[in-house]
Amino acid sequence: MPDLTANLAGIKSPNPFWLASAPPTNSGYQVMKAFDAGWGGAVWKTLGIPVINVSSRYGAINYRSNRMVGFNNIELISDRPLSENLREIEEVKKYFPDHALVASLMVETREEWRQIVKDVENAGVDGIELNFGCPHGMCERGMGSAVGQEPEILQLITSWVMEVATVPVIVKLTPNISDITDPAVAAAQGGADAISLINTIQSIVGVDLDNFVPYPTVAGKSTNGGYCGPAVKPIALNMVKNCAQHPGVGIPISAIGGIENWRDAAEYLLLGASNVQVCTAVMHYGFGIIREMLPGLEGYMRDKGFDRLDDFIGKALPNVTTWEHLNLHYDVKAHINPDKCIQCQLCYTACEDGAHQAIGLPQNGSRIPYIIEENCVGCNLCSLVCPVENCITMVQKDDGSRNENWKDFVAAGKAPDSFDDERAGGLGHWVPEPASALK
Repeated sequence: MPDLTANLAGIKSPNPFWLASAPPTNSGYQVMKAFDAGWGGAVWKTLGIPVINVSSRYGAINYRSNRMVGFNNIELISDRPLSENLREIEEVKKYFPDHALVASLMVETREEWRQIVKDVENAGVDGIELNFGCPHGMCERGMGSAVGQEPEILQLITSWVMEVATVPVIVKLTPNISDITDPAVAAAQGGADAISLINTIQSIVGVDLDNFVPYPTVAGKSTNGGYCGPAVKPIALNMVKNCAQHPGVGIPISAIGGIENWRDAAEYLLLGASNVQVCTAVMHYGFGIIREMLPGLEGYMRDKGFDRLDDFIGKALPNVTTWEHLNLHYDVKAHINPDKCIQCQLCYTACEDGAHQAIGLPQNGSRIPYIIEENCVGCNLCSLVCPVENCITMVQKDDGSRNENWKDFVAAGKAPDSFDDERAGGLGHWVPEPASALK
Protein backbone atom coordinates (compact mmCIF):
# COMPACT_ATOMS: atom_id res chain seq x y z
CA MET A 1 0.00 0.00 0.00
CA PRO A 2 1.41 3.45 -0.89
CA ASP A 3 2.66 5.56 2.00
CA LEU A 4 0.94 8.97 2.10
CA THR A 5 3.09 10.32 4.94
CA ALA A 6 4.21 13.86 4.14
CA ASN A 7 7.20 15.86 5.32
CA LEU A 8 7.39 19.62 4.80
CA ALA A 9 10.76 20.91 6.03
CA GLY A 10 10.62 18.55 8.99
CA ILE A 11 6.91 19.00 9.74
CA LYS A 12 5.49 15.51 9.37
CA SER A 13 1.85 14.61 8.85
CA PRO A 14 -0.08 11.38 8.14
CA ASN A 15 -0.92 12.65 4.64
CA PRO A 16 -0.23 15.75 2.50
CA PHE A 17 -3.68 17.28 2.92
CA TRP A 18 -3.68 20.28 5.27
CA LEU A 19 -6.30 22.89 6.02
CA ALA A 20 -5.12 26.38 5.10
CA SER A 21 -5.24 29.24 7.57
CA ALA A 22 -8.83 30.45 7.14
CA PRO A 23 -12.32 30.21 8.68
CA PRO A 24 -12.19 26.36 8.78
CA THR A 25 -9.28 26.60 11.25
CA ASN A 26 -10.77 29.32 13.43
CA SER A 27 -11.17 27.08 16.48
CA GLY A 28 -9.97 23.93 18.17
CA TYR A 29 -13.39 22.41 17.62
CA GLN A 30 -13.07 22.73 13.85
CA VAL A 31 -9.48 21.52 13.71
CA MET A 32 -10.27 18.46 15.87
CA LYS A 33 -13.28 17.69 13.72
CA ALA A 34 -11.09 17.90 10.62
CA PHE A 35 -8.35 15.68 12.06
CA ASP A 36 -10.95 13.14 13.13
CA ALA A 37 -12.26 13.12 9.55
CA GLY A 38 -8.80 12.34 8.18
CA TRP A 39 -7.00 15.61 7.43
CA GLY A 40 -3.25 15.38 7.96
CA GLY A 41 -2.55 18.89 9.17
CA ALA A 42 -3.93 22.37 9.73
CA VAL A 43 -2.65 25.92 9.71
CA TRP A 44 -4.46 27.81 12.47
CA LYS A 45 -6.35 30.95 11.48
CA THR A 46 -3.86 33.82 11.64
CA LEU A 47 -3.07 35.04 15.15
CA GLY A 48 -2.13 38.56 16.15
CA ILE A 49 -3.75 41.50 17.86
CA PRO A 50 -7.45 40.52 17.61
CA VAL A 51 -9.50 42.37 15.00
CA ILE A 52 -13.12 43.40 14.60
CA ASN A 53 -14.60 41.97 11.40
CA VAL A 54 -17.46 43.31 9.30
CA SER A 55 -20.69 41.80 8.00
CA SER A 56 -21.13 40.63 5.28
CA ARG A 57 -17.72 39.18 4.39
CA TYR A 58 -17.97 36.89 1.37
CA GLY A 59 -18.73 37.15 -2.33
CA ALA A 60 -18.59 34.58 -5.11
CA ILE A 61 -18.48 34.00 -8.84
CA ASN A 62 -20.97 31.39 -10.03
CA TYR A 63 -20.58 29.90 -13.51
CA ARG A 64 -23.71 28.41 -15.01
CA SER A 65 -24.78 25.64 -12.64
CA ASN A 66 -21.56 25.72 -10.60
CA ARG A 67 -21.57 27.69 -7.39
CA MET A 68 -18.50 29.42 -5.97
CA VAL A 69 -16.16 28.81 -8.89
CA GLY A 70 -14.39 31.86 -7.52
CA PHE A 71 -14.65 33.00 -3.91
CA ASN A 72 -13.93 36.42 -2.44
CA ASN A 73 -13.57 37.37 1.21
CA ILE A 74 -12.89 40.54 3.19
CA GLU A 75 -12.49 38.72 6.50
CA LEU A 76 -9.36 39.50 8.50
CA ILE A 77 -7.25 37.51 10.96
CA SER A 78 -8.60 35.91 14.13
CA ASP A 79 -10.95 38.09 16.15
CA ARG A 80 -10.56 35.83 19.20
CA PRO A 81 -8.15 36.60 22.08
CA LEU A 82 -4.73 35.02 21.74
CA SER A 83 -5.05 33.22 25.07
CA GLU A 84 -8.14 31.33 23.89
CA ASN A 85 -6.41 30.23 20.71
CA LEU A 86 -3.30 29.10 22.58
CA ARG A 87 -5.36 27.05 25.02
CA GLU A 88 -7.19 25.31 22.16
CA ILE A 89 -3.97 24.69 20.22
CA GLU A 90 -2.55 22.93 23.27
CA GLU A 91 -5.68 20.82 23.62
CA VAL A 92 -5.69 19.79 19.94
CA LYS A 93 -2.08 18.59 20.19
CA LYS A 94 -2.97 16.43 23.18
CA TYR A 95 -5.62 14.60 21.18
CA PHE A 96 -3.70 14.53 17.86
CA PRO A 97 0.03 14.50 18.58
CA ASP A 98 0.94 13.00 15.21
CA HIS A 99 -0.96 15.52 13.10
CA ALA A 100 0.72 18.70 11.85
CA LEU A 101 -0.47 21.83 13.60
CA VAL A 102 1.00 25.09 12.35
CA ALA A 103 0.35 28.57 13.73
CA SER A 104 -0.16 31.36 11.21
CA LEU A 105 1.11 34.66 12.63
CA MET A 106 0.85 38.34 11.73
CA VAL A 107 2.13 41.15 13.98
CA GLU A 108 4.14 44.32 13.45
CA THR A 109 7.19 44.92 15.62
CA ARG A 110 10.23 42.76 16.23
CA GLU A 111 9.27 42.45 19.88
CA GLU A 112 5.76 41.28 18.98
CA TRP A 113 7.14 38.70 16.58
CA ARG A 114 9.56 37.34 19.14
CA GLN A 115 6.87 37.12 21.81
CA ILE A 116 4.15 35.48 19.74
CA VAL A 117 6.60 32.92 18.35
CA LYS A 118 7.45 31.88 21.89
CA ASP A 119 3.75 31.79 22.82
CA VAL A 120 2.70 29.43 20.04
CA GLU A 121 5.75 27.22 20.52
CA ASN A 122 4.90 26.89 24.21
CA ALA A 123 1.41 25.80 23.13
CA GLY A 124 2.97 22.94 21.18
CA VAL A 125 2.75 23.88 17.49
CA ASP A 126 4.79 21.86 15.01
CA GLY A 127 5.57 24.85 12.83
CA ILE A 128 4.96 28.52 12.18
CA GLU A 129 3.60 30.20 9.06
CA LEU A 130 4.27 33.92 8.57
CA ASN A 131 1.29 35.50 6.85
CA PHE A 132 2.79 37.94 4.36
CA GLY A 133 -0.08 37.62 1.91
CA CYS A 134 -3.41 39.04 3.13
CA PRO A 135 -4.45 41.54 0.40
CA HIS A 136 -7.04 43.56 2.33
CA GLY A 137 -7.49 45.21 5.70
CA MET A 138 -4.24 44.09 7.28
CA CYS A 139 -2.07 45.41 4.44
CA GLU A 140 -3.51 48.87 5.13
CA ARG A 141 -1.91 48.55 8.56
CA GLY A 142 1.50 47.70 7.12
CA MET A 143 1.13 43.92 7.42
CA GLY A 144 0.06 41.05 5.14
CA SER A 145 0.72 41.72 1.45
CA ALA A 146 2.31 45.07 2.32
CA VAL A 147 5.21 42.94 3.58
CA GLY A 148 4.95 40.26 0.90
CA GLN A 149 5.31 42.88 -1.84
CA GLU A 150 8.56 44.19 -0.37
CA PRO A 151 11.19 41.41 -0.52
CA GLU A 152 13.69 43.29 1.64
CA ILE A 153 11.15 43.80 4.44
CA LEU A 154 9.98 40.19 4.10
CA GLN A 155 13.55 38.98 4.45
CA LEU A 156 14.13 41.19 7.48
CA ILE A 157 11.04 40.05 9.37
CA THR A 158 11.74 36.42 8.49
CA SER A 159 15.20 36.82 9.98
CA TRP A 160 13.65 38.24 13.17
CA VAL A 161 11.53 35.12 13.52
CA MET A 162 14.41 32.79 12.73
CA GLU A 163 16.38 34.32 15.61
CA VAL A 164 13.98 32.80 18.12
CA ALA A 165 12.02 30.03 16.39
CA THR A 166 12.83 26.45 17.35
CA VAL A 167 10.27 24.85 15.00
CA PRO A 168 10.22 25.03 11.18
CA VAL A 169 9.13 28.38 9.74
CA ILE A 170 7.03 28.72 6.57
CA VAL A 171 6.67 32.05 4.76
CA LYS A 172 3.29 32.53 3.05
CA LEU A 173 3.62 34.54 -0.16
CA THR A 174 1.27 36.98 -1.84
CA PRO A 175 0.41 36.50 -5.53
CA ASN A 176 -0.23 40.24 -5.83
CA ILE A 177 3.23 40.89 -7.22
CA SER A 178 4.92 40.94 -10.62
CA ASP A 179 7.29 38.02 -9.96
CA ILE A 180 6.48 35.55 -7.18
CA THR A 181 10.08 34.31 -7.12
CA ASP A 182 11.38 37.63 -5.75
CA PRO A 183 9.74 37.23 -2.32
CA ALA A 184 10.38 33.47 -2.47
CA VAL A 185 14.11 34.07 -2.81
CA ALA A 186 13.93 36.69 -0.04
CA ALA A 187 12.25 34.16 2.25
CA ALA A 188 15.02 31.65 1.60
CA GLN A 189 17.67 34.29 2.21
CA GLY A 190 15.95 35.25 5.44
CA GLY A 191 16.40 31.67 6.65
CA ALA A 192 12.86 30.32 6.17
CA ASP A 193 12.52 26.55 6.13
CA ALA A 194 9.70 26.53 3.56
CA ILE A 195 7.29 28.73 1.63
CA SER A 196 3.55 28.43 1.07
CA LEU A 197 1.65 29.92 -1.87
CA ILE A 198 -0.53 31.35 -3.07
CA ASN A 199 -2.42 33.58 -0.71
CA THR A 200 -5.54 35.21 -2.13
CA ILE A 201 -5.61 37.52 -5.17
CA GLN A 202 -6.81 41.09 -4.76
CA SER A 203 -10.23 41.28 -6.37
CA ILE A 204 -13.77 42.61 -6.71
CA VAL A 205 -16.14 39.84 -7.78
CA GLY A 206 -19.07 41.93 -8.97
CA VAL A 207 -21.21 45.02 -8.61
CA ASP A 208 -24.86 45.33 -7.58
CA LEU A 209 -26.37 46.87 -10.74
CA ASP A 210 -29.32 48.35 -8.85
CA ASN A 211 -27.54 49.84 -5.86
CA PHE A 212 -24.14 50.45 -7.52
CA VAL A 213 -22.15 48.78 -4.75
CA PRO A 214 -19.59 45.99 -5.23
CA TYR A 215 -20.00 42.67 -3.41
CA PRO A 216 -19.88 41.87 -0.53
CA THR A 217 -21.83 44.89 0.67
CA VAL A 218 -21.32 46.50 4.07
CA ALA A 219 -23.89 49.25 4.77
CA GLY A 220 -23.84 50.47 1.18
CA LYS A 221 -20.05 50.31 0.78
CA SER A 222 -17.51 47.66 -0.15
CA THR A 223 -13.81 47.07 -0.69
CA ASN A 224 -11.48 44.78 -2.56
CA GLY A 225 -11.02 41.35 -1.05
CA GLY A 226 -9.03 38.15 -1.49
CA TYR A 227 -9.95 35.85 -4.39
CA CYS A 228 -9.56 32.07 -4.14
CA GLY A 229 -11.28 28.84 -5.14
CA PRO A 230 -11.07 26.73 -8.34
CA ALA A 231 -10.73 29.84 -10.53
CA VAL A 232 -7.26 30.64 -9.16
CA LYS A 233 -5.78 27.16 -9.56
CA PRO A 234 -4.05 27.80 -12.94
CA ILE A 235 -2.39 30.93 -11.54
CA ALA A 236 -1.29 29.11 -8.41
CA LEU A 237 0.06 26.12 -10.36
CA ASN A 238 2.23 28.42 -12.43
CA MET A 239 3.56 30.28 -9.41
CA VAL A 240 4.35 27.04 -7.58
CA LYS A 241 6.20 25.85 -10.69
CA ASN A 242 8.15 29.11 -10.89
CA CYS A 243 9.31 28.81 -7.29
CA ALA A 244 10.13 25.11 -7.62
CA GLN A 245 12.30 25.75 -10.67
CA HIS A 246 14.09 28.84 -9.38
CA PRO A 247 17.63 28.02 -8.22
CA GLY A 248 17.57 30.80 -5.63
CA VAL A 249 14.59 29.37 -3.75
CA GLY A 250 15.59 25.78 -2.99
CA ILE A 251 13.29 25.23 0.00
CA PRO A 252 10.14 23.06 0.25
CA ILE A 253 6.79 24.36 -0.96
CA SER A 254 3.31 24.02 0.53
CA ALA A 255 0.84 24.63 -2.32
CA ILE A 256 -2.46 26.50 -1.98
CA GLY A 257 -5.05 27.47 -4.56
CA GLY A 258 -8.29 25.91 -5.79
CA ILE A 259 -7.67 22.37 -4.56
CA GLU A 260 -10.93 20.40 -4.42
CA ASN A 261 -9.92 16.79 -5.06
CA TRP A 262 -6.99 14.38 -5.23
CA ARG A 263 -6.30 15.22 -8.87
CA ASP A 264 -5.74 18.86 -8.01
CA ALA A 265 -3.38 17.83 -5.23
CA ALA A 266 -1.45 15.45 -7.49
CA GLU A 267 -0.90 18.22 -10.03
CA TYR A 268 0.67 20.47 -7.39
CA LEU A 269 2.87 17.66 -6.13
CA LEU A 270 4.02 16.88 -9.66
CA LEU A 271 5.05 20.54 -10.02
CA GLY A 272 7.21 20.42 -6.91
CA ALA A 273 5.00 20.94 -3.86
CA SER A 274 5.64 18.79 -0.78
CA ASN A 275 2.06 19.07 0.44
CA VAL A 276 -1.14 21.04 -0.19
CA GLN A 277 -3.44 23.29 1.80
CA VAL A 278 -7.20 23.51 1.25
CA CYS A 279 -9.68 26.22 2.23
CA THR A 280 -12.51 27.14 -0.19
CA ALA A 281 -13.50 23.55 -0.98
CA VAL A 282 -13.99 22.86 2.74
CA MET A 283 -16.03 26.05 3.14
CA HIS A 284 -18.17 24.84 0.24
CA TYR A 285 -18.47 21.09 0.87
CA GLY A 286 -17.21 20.46 4.41
CA PHE A 287 -14.40 18.41 5.93
CA GLY A 288 -15.83 15.21 4.44
CA ILE A 289 -14.17 15.80 1.07
CA ILE A 290 -11.06 14.22 2.57
CA ARG A 291 -12.82 10.84 2.21
CA GLU A 292 -12.39 11.13 -1.56
CA MET A 293 -8.97 12.75 -1.48
CA LEU A 294 -7.14 10.07 0.48
CA PRO A 295 -8.19 6.93 -1.47
CA GLY A 296 -8.01 8.90 -4.72
CA LEU A 297 -4.37 9.88 -4.25
CA GLU A 298 -3.54 6.44 -2.92
CA GLY A 299 -5.11 4.81 -5.97
CA TYR A 300 -3.20 7.12 -8.31
CA MET A 301 0.08 6.23 -6.63
CA ARG A 302 -0.71 2.54 -6.80
CA ASP A 303 -1.60 2.76 -10.51
CA LYS A 304 1.64 4.59 -11.28
CA GLY A 305 3.83 2.41 -9.09
CA PHE A 306 4.73 5.16 -6.61
CA ASP A 307 5.45 3.93 -3.09
CA ARG A 308 6.00 7.34 -1.47
CA LEU A 309 5.16 10.96 -2.22
CA ASP A 310 8.82 11.64 -2.93
CA ASP A 311 8.60 9.25 -5.87
CA PHE A 312 6.60 11.79 -7.87
CA ILE A 313 7.05 15.18 -6.21
CA GLY A 314 8.44 17.44 -8.95
CA LYS A 315 8.20 14.74 -11.63
CA ALA A 316 6.55 17.15 -14.10
CA LEU A 317 9.13 19.93 -13.69
CA PRO A 318 11.60 18.63 -16.32
CA ASN A 319 8.77 18.83 -18.86
CA VAL A 320 8.05 22.51 -18.20
CA THR A 321 10.19 24.78 -20.35
CA THR A 322 10.00 28.19 -21.99
CA TRP A 323 8.20 28.74 -25.30
CA GLU A 324 11.42 29.17 -27.25
CA HIS A 325 12.35 25.54 -26.55
CA LEU A 326 9.14 23.98 -27.96
CA ASN A 327 9.39 21.88 -31.11
CA LEU A 328 8.10 23.88 -34.09
CA HIS A 329 7.81 20.74 -36.24
CA TYR A 330 5.38 18.92 -33.94
CA ASP A 331 2.20 18.74 -36.00
CA VAL A 332 -1.26 17.69 -34.82
CA LYS A 333 -4.62 17.93 -36.58
CA ALA A 334 -8.14 17.62 -35.24
CA HIS A 335 -10.18 14.49 -35.91
CA ILE A 336 -13.94 14.21 -35.40
CA ASN A 337 -15.41 10.82 -34.52
CA PRO A 338 -18.77 10.81 -36.35
CA ASP A 339 -20.11 8.01 -34.14
CA LYS A 340 -19.79 10.23 -31.05
CA CYS A 341 -20.82 13.54 -32.62
CA ILE A 342 -24.14 14.92 -31.33
CA GLN A 343 -24.33 17.43 -34.22
CA CYS A 344 -24.34 20.51 -32.03
CA GLN A 345 -21.85 22.17 -34.43
CA LEU A 346 -20.27 24.12 -31.61
CA CYS A 347 -16.84 23.15 -32.93
CA TYR A 348 -17.69 24.71 -36.29
CA THR A 349 -18.82 27.97 -34.72
CA ALA A 350 -15.78 28.18 -32.45
CA CYS A 351 -13.32 27.52 -35.28
CA GLU A 352 -15.15 29.71 -37.80
CA ASP A 353 -15.46 32.75 -35.54
CA GLY A 354 -12.66 32.28 -33.03
CA ALA A 355 -9.89 30.38 -34.76
CA HIS A 356 -8.80 29.35 -38.27
CA GLN A 357 -11.84 28.41 -40.35
CA ALA A 358 -10.69 24.79 -40.47
CA ILE A 359 -14.06 23.08 -39.93
CA GLY A 360 -16.70 22.76 -42.58
CA LEU A 361 -20.37 21.82 -42.69
CA PRO A 362 -21.48 19.20 -45.25
CA GLN A 363 -23.95 20.11 -47.98
CA ASN A 364 -25.47 16.64 -48.23
CA GLY A 365 -27.96 17.05 -45.41
CA SER A 366 -25.67 15.72 -42.67
CA ARG A 367 -25.09 17.90 -39.62
CA ILE A 368 -21.77 16.31 -38.68
CA PRO A 369 -18.91 18.81 -39.23
CA TYR A 370 -15.67 17.79 -40.92
CA ILE A 371 -12.06 18.96 -40.59
CA ILE A 372 -10.47 20.97 -43.42
CA GLU A 373 -7.10 19.43 -42.68
CA GLU A 374 -4.98 21.76 -44.84
CA ASN A 375 -6.30 24.69 -42.81
CA CYS A 376 -6.10 23.07 -39.36
CA VAL A 377 -3.24 24.50 -37.29
CA GLY A 378 -3.73 22.04 -34.42
CA CYS A 379 -4.79 24.71 -31.92
CA ASN A 380 -7.24 22.19 -30.32
CA LEU A 381 -9.94 24.80 -29.61
CA CYS A 382 -12.53 22.49 -31.17
CA SER A 383 -11.66 19.62 -28.82
CA LEU A 384 -11.95 21.96 -25.83
CA VAL A 385 -15.41 23.29 -26.70
CA CYS A 386 -16.83 19.91 -27.74
CA PRO A 387 -19.27 18.72 -25.05
CA VAL A 388 -18.65 15.02 -25.80
CA GLU A 389 -15.57 13.41 -24.28
CA ASN A 390 -13.12 12.15 -26.94
CA CYS A 391 -15.40 13.04 -29.83
CA ILE A 392 -12.72 15.39 -31.16
CA THR A 393 -9.14 14.25 -30.68
CA MET A 394 -5.81 15.65 -31.80
CA VAL A 395 -3.84 13.28 -34.05
CA GLN A 396 -0.09 13.63 -34.59
CA LYS A 397 0.82 13.93 -38.27
CA ASP A 398 4.60 14.37 -38.15
CA ASP A 399 6.84 11.34 -37.71
CA GLY A 400 8.74 12.82 -34.75
CA SER A 401 12.06 12.84 -36.58
CA ARG A 402 12.50 16.63 -36.61
CA ASN A 403 13.01 18.67 -33.48
CA GLU A 404 13.73 22.33 -34.04
CA ASN A 405 12.71 25.21 -31.80
CA TRP A 406 12.62 28.98 -32.04
CA LYS A 407 16.17 29.36 -30.76
CA ASP A 408 17.31 26.94 -33.46
CA PHE A 409 15.38 28.89 -36.10
CA VAL A 410 17.02 32.15 -35.06
CA ALA A 411 20.49 30.61 -34.99
CA ALA A 412 19.96 29.10 -38.46
CA GLY A 413 18.56 32.31 -39.95
CA LYS A 414 15.12 30.77 -40.53
CA ALA A 415 13.14 33.10 -38.26
CA PRO A 416 11.11 35.99 -39.73
CA ASP A 417 12.85 39.31 -39.13
CA SER A 418 10.78 41.77 -41.18
CA PHE A 419 7.10 42.70 -41.26
CA ASP A 420 6.34 40.98 -44.59
CA ASP A 421 8.84 38.16 -44.26
CA GLU A 422 8.05 35.18 -46.48
CA ARG A 423 9.24 32.87 -43.70
CA ALA A 424 6.21 33.79 -41.54
CA GLY A 425 4.36 30.83 -40.11
CA GLY A 426 0.99 31.83 -41.53
CA LEU A 427 2.18 32.37 -45.08
CA GLY A 428 0.01 30.38 -47.46
CA HIS A 429 -2.64 29.69 -44.86
CA TRP A 430 -5.98 30.17 -46.56
CA VAL A 431 -8.14 32.94 -45.10
CA PRO A 432 -11.51 33.94 -46.63
CA GLU A 433 -11.68 37.35 -48.27
CA PRO A 434 -13.06 39.97 -45.83
CA ALA A 435 -16.14 40.75 -47.92
CA SER A 436 -17.16 37.09 -47.92
CA ALA A 437 -18.17 37.50 -44.26
CA LEU A 438 -21.09 39.69 -45.34
CA LYS A 439 -24.36 38.03 -46.24
